[in-house]
Amino acid sequence: MDYSAAIEYLLSFTDYERLPGQAYAEANFDLRRVEALLAKLGNPHLGPRTVHIAGTKGKGSTAAMIASALQAAGHRVGLYTSPHLLDIRERFQVDGQLIHQNELAALVAQLKPKVEAVNREASFGLLTTFELLTALAFLHFARQRVDYQVLEVGLGGRLDATNVVVPSVCVITSLSLDHTAVLGPTLAHIAQEKAGIIKPGVVVVIAPQREGARAVLRAVCRDKGARLVEVGQDITWEVLSRQEEGQALVVGGRQGRYKLWLPLLGDHQAENAAVAVAALEALEVDALSIVAGLAGVSWPGRLQILRRSPWLVVDGAHNPYSAAKLAQALRHYFDYQRLILVMGASSDKDIAGMAEALAPQASLVLATSSGHPRASDPKEIVLQFLNRGVEARVASGLESALRQAQAYAGPRDLICVTGSLFLVAEALELARTAVPRLQVPVAASLREG
Repeated sequence: MDYSAAIEYLLSFTDYERLPGQAYAEANFDLRRVEALLAKLGNPHLGPRTVHIAGTKGKGSTAAMIASALQAAGHRVGLYTSPHLLDIRERFQVDGQLIHQNELAALVAQLKPKVEAVNREASFGLLTTFELLTALAFLHFARQRVDYQVLEVGLGGRLDATNVVVPSVCVITSLSLDHTAVLGPTLAHIAQEKAGIIKPGVVVVIAPQREGARAVLRAVCRDKGARLVEVGQDITWEVLSRQEEGQALVVGGRQGRYKLWLPLLGDHQAENAAVAVAALEALEVDALSIVAGLAGVSWPGRLQILRRSPWLVVDGAHNPYSAAKLAQALRHYFDYQRLILVMGASSDKDIAGMAEALAPQASLVLATSSGHPRASDPKEIVLQFLNRGVEARVASGLESALRQAQAYAGPRDLICVTGSLFLVAEALELARTAVPRLQVPVAASLREG
């Protein structure tokens, strides 16, 4: 099996990432079929120590920080995240290196007969694309003999394919209303689903939460005898300075104070850093490795600067909470006159809520859509901003939107591509291939193995 055939095979199954409003129930997300597949593979997920991370926002960034610090401490580290930006192999990293195409093809060839055996039995339904990708990650990490695997939950937590592990530490990042049609209409419902990753006796680190979510997480930890660490109470942080290249902060942990440099922008990333420190302390990682690991972290597509004069920034804010954090970060980190938004969103997102957060700063909105099947009609974005008194119009495709934005922008303005990680991925690809004068640091951070 060659690489292209391997990818075609993986994507030939039901792919809930590409289907809006998926029915979130045991019938569609039955962990027993994942466990059956992993048993046929020799249970590769049970070997390494595991950090399991759920949340609405910040789980990918937090996972990258934890993996970077563990690597700085001398450990061999697997990192499994989703979705990817430019290359599906980004999901499977060992010590910061993407899985090689040939290795992925070889692992899929090994996986295929086991998948077919499980699907022939079909005792618990048919395997999905994400379940295959998760098994592939476990298999890759086992073959690479990693010491730690850092796993980002794909959706929810309780029924997610990653929730078959025995974690050393569970992390729940900031929770907000997202995927409400799937996970439930309130923060309490969402918190209950995310809390499904909590296992008896494990250390659980939680980011600052609104009361409805915090009460649920505390109750689940109490019921399961899990040791709770609350960032904002047990762990504190303070941003010391902000620059275009990153931010300096100090985190007050349970085992000491850490003066950190973080090359990621946004106050929400400072919060994520405090969450990462709490998890790393639970894993008994030394202070020097924590400092070095966070200083060396890379997480593309989040408040990433592609160009100056005018500014061109990409950020995958895809719900009202993250849009509000983006608006705050733009004010804190950039000096600009007018904000031009190039925006696309998925059809299952709260576009009105995102518009409410971003409209007060925007001078012009160019609404477009990514090529993803879940992309919303850009006319809905236009309507929401027009209702809030912001000039907005539809642009036919991202490249056209960027051309219009650059024609409108003066040298002291800021163009921000946002609303969807899928749109951000297209912007990064366009910057890398079609617009040579954009200098895109993502290329250096996605290294091949």
